[in-house]
Amino acid sequence: MWLRNTSLGVGSIFGGSMTLATREASADWALNMPVGITEISQQVYDLHMYILWICVIIGILVFGTMFWSIWKHRKSKGAQAAQFHHSTTAEVIWTTIPVFILVGMAIPATRTLIAMEDTSSPELTVKVTGYQWKWKYDYLEDEVSFFSNLHPSSRAAVFEDPSQAENYLLEVDNPLVVPIDKKIRFLITSDDVIHSWWVPDLGWKKDAIPGFVNEMWTRIPEPGVYRGQCAELCGKDHGFMPVVVVAKSEEDYQQWVADQKAAQGLGGLIAPEPRLAPEMTSETPPPSSSSPVKAVVDTAAAKL
Repeated sequence: MWLRNTSLGVGSIFGGSMTLATREASADWALNMPVGITEISQQVYDLHMYILWICVIIGILVFGTMFWSIWKHRKSKGAQAAQFHHSTTAEVIWTTIPVFILVGMAIPATRTLIAMEDTSSPELTVKVTGYQWKWKYDYLEDEVSFFSNLHPSSRAAVFEDPSQAENYLLEVDNPLVVPIDKKIRFLITSDDVIHSWWVPDLGWKKDAIPGFVNEMWTRIPEPGVYRGQCAELCGKDHGFMPVVVVAKSEEDYQQWVADQKAAQGLGGLIAPEPRLAPEMTSETPPPSSSSPVKAVVDTAAAKL
């Protein structure tokens, strides 16, 4: 934790020279990874800074020793090279020290990785399915299902002035809505090619692979809108496949679920027709609901 505070303090010193810049402009020029808003994302950031400072210290010691040796034992001072080719003491030292360093790095890294992969006891499960080029979200407990496409306004900005578009290529027609302060498990898969579901503020990304179900989880502590995108090259519209997560209070979330059920007329888990992306036509068929991949995913989700 002190590493994060130290790094933020250093960042605030440099930030003082940019008082005329907006928060968004400062974020665009950030040199470090984002801290995120979840406990896991903060653990990942702390681990990143911990490893970074270890590498900085190693670099200072190694290069400092090297430059000092070059200067101290330069030829102009008449230095003579030592004539030996083996030293048991030196070999023990340069083997033992790296072992201790690696152990010191492995312990916190393993602790963080175990926490990231612990999807046990979820309070809400959402199945995320990647398509070319949109996402489908299935709320397994709440029996709500819908597709999420790039918003038409974002696509229109491509042919206008992108600098004038707010959240350029990061707006969707149907965002993923989740409650705050609940452990949410994501079952991530794909219906066609490999995609990758990534929201930086959550602190992780996970590949969506056809015929395979990956798991991750999150717990969002505060309401807000968190944006990401597909992080795996998946075809011509890879850059038009954003992710938007809207975190709401429990009351607002339950109201949203009720509104979705009323709008979709759900008696069970019935997925609506996908909303057509602007480049699609009405003749473009939606992904087959009877594909072998979907059958595998649905079976795996039912077992989980």
